[in-house]
Amino acid sequence: MIKVSIIDKHPVVCDAIKALLYDADDIDISRCSSTIDELMTSFESALTNVVLVVFYSPAQKDVDDIKKLTQRFPKLKVLVLSMYRNESFILKLIKAGAKGHLSRDTDRSEILEAIYTLRNGYEFYAKTITNILLSSYLSDKDIDNKEKESRQKNLSAREMEIFKLFAEGLSNRVIAEKLFISVRTVETHKNNIMKKINLKTTVDLVKFAIKNNIIELD
Repeated sequence: MIKVSIIDKHPVVCDAIKALLYDADDIDISRCSSTIDELMTSFESALTNVVLVVFYSPAQKDVDDIKKLTQRFPKLKVLVLSMYRNESFILKLIKAGAKGHLSRDTDRSEILEAIYTLRNGYEFYAKTITNILLSSYLSDKDIDNKEKESRQKNLSAREMEIFKLFAEGLSNRVIAEKLFISVRTVETHKNNIMKKINLKTTVDLVKFAIKNNIIELD
């Protein structure tokens, strides 16, 4: 059972998200809180697996609160649902410890996929969020061309196929359906890819794909 807490300053929004996830047999909504501070003072925060935080406008306090939350509960996976598509704000949240990010046009299936992905130890970024971040990662002066080529050669044909699809913004579920494999297999391949080419985050993976012409920008 995945224990999920929801943080939103509007009780009606908390109730709406809770209703969306109500019939998921393996998800238990353990708490709805109005602030991160409120969650951290509760006993349930130590038992929560994933916390879904809703932000309406970028604020440094939100970034600081995410950092405090992840430092106090390092096993907790933070999933942000942001109503404001601000590149700088998104990057700050990721650096503060958020492991997933959804945009305001998300739906129930994507929220569920994000929760399952975080539970399995991986990051999740909605395609719209990934597209926003691309421009920040078009240059990488720390890796020379020889090292890039060496990293890429370590990938198998299947890994390159999954790498390309993922970097183009396809979700694990869609990739699994296209390749007729399980979502868990996709996640395993992605984890192996990131280890082989020494990348830490999903956005680093997308950056690497662009720099090495694995995908192209429109």
